[in-house]
Amino acid sequence: MKVPCYNCNTVTELEVGFEVVNFVCPNCHSLYLADSERQLRLSSKFKPEINDFAFKIGDKGILKGVEYTVTGALVKKVSRSHIWTEYILKSLKGDFIYLSESDGNWIFLTEMDEKFDVKQHPATLKYNDAIFDIYAYCDAEIENAQGYFDFSLPIKKVHTVEYIQPPLMISIERMNDVETAFLGEYITKTEIRKGFPQVNLPYQKGVNITQPYYFDLNNTAIIFCIAALLIVISNWYIYKDQTQQVVFNKIVSFTDFNDKEITSESFVLKGGSAPMTIHVATDVENSWANVDIVLVDERTNDEIHANKDIEYYSGYEDGESWSEGSPFEKFNICGIKGGKYHLLITPAKAPEDMKNNAMTIRVVWQEPSNRNVWLIVIFMIAVFILIRFLKINFEKKRWSDSSYSPYSE
Repeated sequence: MKVPCYNCNTVTELEVGFEVVNFVCPNCHSLYLADSERQLRLSSKFKPEINDFAFKIGDKGILKGVEYTVTGALVKKVSRSHIWTEYILKSLKGDFIYLSESDGNWIFLTEMDEKFDVKQHPATLKYNDAIFDIYAYCDAEIENAQGYFDFSLPIKKVHTVEYIQPPLMISIERMNDVETAFLGEYITKTEIRKGFPQVNLPYQKGVNITQPYYFDLNNTAIIFCIAALLIVISNWYIYKDQTQQVVFNKIVSFTDFNDKEITSESFVLKGGSAPMTIHVATDVENSWANVDIVLVDERTNDEIHANKDIEYYSGYEDGESWSEGSPFEKFNICGIKGGKYHLLITPAKAPEDMKNNAMTIRVVWQEPSNRNVWLIVIFMIAVFILIRFLKINFEKKRWSDSSYSPYSE
């Protein structure tokens, strides 16, 4: 259908496949009405405050596997801060769908056969076993338009009642005394860009009324609980038969082994990874001693080194006694897995220390610690709490323009 505009001499041509009742010039936004002979007559002109459409009349693209053509667009306005654009798209089969855009967020709408009684603006609607909560009702006027329409653009305001169950919504409109319900679903900007790669889409900001949160709290909680349960069960199964094992326990004389290496007997560790704890005691007084330990894996010859100073100093100064350090020390070699090992132990003491004669060394492969398990569980709980907190803030933004917000104080 070819329509010349008498105001700006722009010719718009598009095969729409339906009877055109109204036409609005995409260039100057002059409004044409069809007369009794189906001829379009110039009627009036829109004088919009905002004249910015993402889609052009005739743009073609694919959404949800169906090719559509943009045949019209409406800009609806409630106030200066509440303006949205609705695009009318028609498929090759003649089916219409609608794209609603607000602040770069998009909703994919289709007309519903169902009728709803919303004259009293009930708090909820039930549809397909889902409960939709009322979000808003308003009277919107047509601020601007372009393209071909199979209905008369309303002179009166359009009364709209909106109910949401993200990512879905139900919008009931009364236009020209005819009430129509639409089922809306949030559609991502990425999906629209993929279907209409030639279109320059507006910047996305804020939270849309149907925009789903990034995480499903129920599913996230279930996943975290299952993961925690599997971790606890796995930890129990791996370590259920594992007990504490003393692999070295001797009093070493400095007379025989000062700065000399001691090789322990081989020992076998059976079970999962666990820390190895070295207990050291020696009679240091105002002096120091040292122990160097090497754990040797006899299968791979890999070595793990650990070293510890034992220092103890004390005295009396300004009428007070003082002490620093301890003749007893304990340190760990972490994450020692099962296998066959031996130890290389080198004790040492200060050369001038003649009182200290021996060092007691006790090496224990500990029972496995549940510390890491509970750290993971606590971490998952903390992450879930954070996700839930962020969701509350997300929902507050969603409902910020609604008089029915469950988050209102």
